[in-house]
Amino acid sequence: MRIDEIRTLSPDLLRKELDEQRRAILNLRFRQATLQLKDVTEIRKTRRSIARITTVIREREIAGKQATQ
Repeated sequence: MRIDEIRTLSPDLLRKELDEQRRAILNLRFRQATLQLKDVTEIRKTRRSIARITTVIREREIAGKQATQ
C-alpha cells in the first residue's frame, strides 16, 4: 500500500491491515523456506508496508498525546 492510502484508513482498519500484512509475511517466509517463493522481493515489499502502517499508527498516537497537553 502507498502511504497516501494508509493515511486515509481509520484506526480499526489500520490494525486490521497490520494483522493481515504480518500474516502475509509469515506465509511468505514459509514459502521461501520451502523454495516455493518465486519473487523474493515480495518479502521486502511486505516488510515496508508493515513499517509504513506502524509509522502512521505511531504518528497518530503522538498527535493524540500532543493534542491533550
